[in-house]
Amino acid sequence: MNLDALKTVGMTAAKQGGEILRARFGKIFRVEKKGAIDLVTEADTECEAAIIRTIRSVYPDHGILAEESGQNPGKSPCQWIIDPLDGTTNFSHGLPIFSVSIALAHENQVVLGIVFNPVSGELYSATSGQGAFLHAQPIRVSTTPAVSESLLVTGFPYDLKTMIDPLMRRFSTCLQACQGVRRLGSAALDLCYVASGRFDGFWEQNLKPWDTAAGMLIAREAGARITDFSGNSFAPDMNRILATNGLIHSQMMTLLNQQ
Repeated sequence: MNLDALKTVGMTAAKQGGEILRARFGKIFRVEKKGAIDLVTEADTECEAAIIRTIRSVYPDHGILAEESGQNPGKSPCQWIIDPLDGTTNFSHGLPIFSVSIALAHENQVVLGIVFNPVSGELYSATSGQGAFLHAQPIRVSTTPAVSESLLVTGFPYDLKTMIDPLMRRFSTCLQACQGVRRLGSAALDLCYVASGRFDGFWEQNLKPWDTAAGMLIAREAGARITDFSGNSFAPDMNRILATNGLIHSQMMTLLNQQ
């Protein structure tokens, strides 16, 4: 398996998708609801189609798992995991915090991750065992030693009304323990910002594989520790994610599990 060739195709697909999002940004005419606060725009579907078309033109036998079109198994042990627009709510409101997220799993193990913010132009990438990069520059997690000195980031699930009390309890506990908590609205970018040291830790629950697969690998390759809230090694199909610089991980687990 040639990871460099796969990365080139993935980056090409991410940039092509990003061009569609940039052209559509601020000009959306149709926004639909998949749920009460779960939105989809014509940009989501157009971007996803372009990404899949680019990948399939080179790797027609690869499987696809994409947010809008679902799962399309291939004959290969490779599967691309695609979120064409992570941060749709931001996008539909004209807030320039969103991304294209593309990962590749080989035999169910994520080996390639790409996250592209088409507004800022920042392109994050990682391949398994080869480190993480912002453009061509290596990135590493922060060296912040304690939660009390940390800037954290989180998100809220679409079904937050069904679990509002534990969500707010965790948010309040962490907010009181750290220097600040941000809520940006794109889990893929949150993980990349942990990877590059902008944030010291990130937690969220009820995400989908396309939300976390690429960012997870990028953060891990940058030195992050990534588990569920109980310390079990994280996989993209898991319900809860905690990603930190490693130094504050135990403290964060304690905070998240307080009753």
